[in-house]
Amino acid sequence: MRLVLPLGLLLILTTTGALSQGGGPATVRVDAAARMPMATTILVPGTVVSRNDAAVAAEADGRLIEVADIGAHAGAGDIIARIENVQLRLRKAEQEAVVKREEARLQYLTREQARLAALAERNVAAKNQLDQIESERDVARGDLEVARSRLDQINDQVYRLEMRAHFEGVVVERLTQPGERVTIGTPVVRMVDPDHLEVISRAPLEYYRFLHIGDTVGMTAAGEPVEGVVRTLVAVGDENTHLFEVRIDLVGQPMPVGQTVRVTLPASEEKEVLSVPRDALVLRPDGISVFVIDEEEKARRVAVSTGLASGDRIEVKGPINPGDRVVVRGNERLRDGQQVAIQGAPPATASADN
Repeated sequence: MRLVLPLGLLLILTTTGALSQGGGPATVRVDAAARMPMATTILVPGTVVSRNDAAVAAEADGRLIEVADIGAHAGAGDIIARIENVQLRLRKAEQEAVVKREEARLQYLTREQARLAALAERNVAAKNQLDQIESERDVARGDLEVARSRLDQINDQVYRLEMRAHFEGVVVERLTQPGERVTIGTPVVRMVDPDHLEVISRAPLEYYRFLHIGDTVGMTAAGEPVEGVVRTLVAVGDENTHLFEVRIDLVGQPMPVGQTVRVTLPASEEKEVLSVPRDALVLRPDGISVFVIDEEEKARRVAVSTGLASGDRIEVKGPINPGDRVVVRGNERLRDGQQVAIQGAPPATASADN
């Protein structure tokens, strides 16, 4: 039985087949092949932490009468909690009275010493009386210094009844509630500085030699690429994990503390390679290839093999030169020798020295 098609449908199929075989210009987007330093990398997990994260503890005994609310922002030196201690304040008042008494006693003995010294010059007062009053004056001076020192100690304790932030940050947790009694060392609030962040990550010790302080490393947080600078390396592992610690500064990149990130670390020495964007690779049953645009604006399929990868670029080996234009969009159905129309302005040609 023969299948008879309507004339209109036959024309459509014929036209479509002609376009697919002959093909008009395919709209593509291109990028440039370029030489760049590249190294093998590994992905390791990391966590965003604050450089300043502390549980602020009480420095005096007493009952909490005020604690900053969760989320409250405090500058360095701002009061974040108050402690009530009536006995301490009464001791302060008592010691202030002792200081005044010792000051009055020293003033009296000083005047008395001056009077007896004047009399002794006229042989009216005995020398032993003068010596005794001078001794009492010196003792009174020492007693006053002791009283003032004790008052300073009490004042320091009273000052510590007001708990102050040691750095600028945010109160993220109340560890003790108003009305509770605290002693020296009792944690009251947890404060975190959200502006000075770093990432803590751990990697196998075998890769320690490929990383250096000051290196810029790439990371991914919530699907977004970010960068950081290696601040310090702690090359101390244990017999179970064999990992070293990496701390990476996040300058000017706000993130929530506790955010999980993926850190890309070098796993080999850098070497100069020819690279193209990953999107330039075309994976087909007969192998991996890249479409290069020639001077006639035609796509030339070039078979390649891949090597190192870094970020969105990957090393390629094959008949490709630095500066060649490679197709990064529209290459899925592109054919060898097909005419193309480049979308947007082509990128600047990369030299072999770059």
